[in-house]
Amino acid sequence: MEILIVLAAILPALFLFLYIWKKDPQKEPASWLVKAVLWGTGICIPVGILELLLEAVFFGANGGPSTLFGSTFRAFFVAAVPEECFKLLVLWLVLRKNPYFDEHFDGIVYAVCVGLGFAATENIFYLFGSEEWVAIAISRALLAVPGHYAFAVVMGYYYSVYHFVDDSPKVAACVLLVPIVLHGVYDSLAMSGAVNEYVGGVAFLVLIYFCIKMHKRAYRKVVALVEKDKKSSNEA
Repeated sequence: MEILIVLAAILPALFLFLYIWKKDPQKEPASWLVKAVLWGTGICIPVGILELLLEAVFFGANGGPSTLFGSTFRAFFVAAVPEECFKLLVLWLVLRKNPYFDEHFDGIVYAVCVGLGFAATENIFYLFGSEEWVAIAISRALLAVPGHYAFAVVMGYYYSVYHFVDDSPKVAACVLLVPIVLHGVYDSLAMSGAVNEYVGGVAFLVLIYFCIKMHKRAYRKVVALVEKDKKSSNEA
């Protein structure tokens, strides 16, 4: 049973990683990809501790927010901000002295490794902590893990743009703020059902629409950097 739970937790992340890996025109060394995944895995514990502390500070013994404003605040400042800040920190640690970070698409590849390492490990905690692990595994495979993938694609895109093309403060801000906004909106919609079931039903439909739009945007980022690298290679 434990093996099934672990497989259910990591396979969605593995499939998304393989998708990005196949898109990479010039494959990155396996050792560096594993390093990025392990960094993403490793931050789960400090992020989890920080989120518990923030939950206690903001919501005390109430057991969570009781209003839509509270759930939105929680989505952004207890979940999205800590998680995306830690992901960016370890992405920087992986790339700052990486001699293979030499193409635009590399930013997306390494960011996805970090994001999916985090998502797979988070999945394991969620599934082992629930008796209804099959239903949770399915819902997270369809929404949460692809969500972390999309946040990572956007972070990696802006990281590469900042590194290779435009090191302006605006682009630097986008590296962190855009993933935080996407993550915060995603979690706000997902968490609203715990506060108000009627609003939650509508929010779930909006969440599906939001995810479709977000993944279309992520796909455009992937295509844009792949084409940019192909163009640079042809010109060389």
